[in-house]
Amino acid sequence: MAALRTPVTGCPWDIEQTFETIAPYTLEEAFEVADAIERGDMIDLKEELGDLLLQVVYHARIAQEQGAFEFDDVAEGITAKMIRRHPHVFGTAQERAEGAKKGSWDRIKAVEKAEKVAARAAAGVPEGKAASSKVLADVPLGLPSLSRAVKLQDKAAKVGFDWPSLAPVFDKMREELGELEEVALAADGAEGAKGANGEKIKEEFGDLLFVMANVARHLKLDPEAALRGANEKFRRRFSYIEKRLADDGREPADSDLAEMDALWDEAKESEK
Repeated sequence: MAALRTPVTGCPWDIEQTFETIAPYTLEEAFEVADAIERGDMIDLKEELGDLLLQVVYHARIAQEQGAFEFDDVAEGITAKMIRRHPHVFGTAQERAEGAKKGSWDRIKAVEKAEKVAARAAAGVPEGKAASSKVLADVPLGLPSLSRAVKLQDKAAKVGFDWPSLAPVFDKMREELGELEEVALAADGAEGAKGANGEKIKEEFGDLLFVMANVARHLKLDPEAALRGANEKFRRRFSYIEKRLADDGREPADSDLAEMDALWDEAKESEK
């Protein structure tokens, strides 16, 4: 990476990249790792982990060029953190004998956060996050929205802001679905979110997705993984439709909804 980013002799594209321009690739590579795991493809997983590691190297190199930190600092930092957060493994003989204590991870993390805030203040470095919620401040903005919703809800639940069971969550889901249905059906024609009530439709749709993330959380499901599975199922069944039509020398554009729906049912039945 140092060679790639060396002026004149390096790669022009790599040289001009910044933290901001590389960040989207970092997210993409993390998703590709998750996809390989979902498919159980160890060959792809090995490659995708390398691609993800490259992202760490890339960001560390840019930071090194700015005199901020370098790759060794990143590796040493996470090593120190794991040792610090596992006293039942790396601590004193007494700590190891006592074993893992409930809430220990969060308590140690809270101490680390306080130390980081103090260090930032001493160095005159702004926190960089809105101070509107101390409880939710650690939830990264860059997470996929469904995952972030679960993280936000988890944080709030730890201080008692949570439904005690799944039943009221489903009640809330039905309530939000009803509110979306009401505003969507009242929209002008088929314009949907592009019509006069567009902002309200978007808001109600967001509320429904947020409560669905809460349903997933209560069911101990990863909503991103569940949606990836649904996406793959759709791709697989639509591919079946395309193949069956191709056998007759046709494409989906040459068919109609009734025929494609029947083929969809065939694909669904064959999977059973």
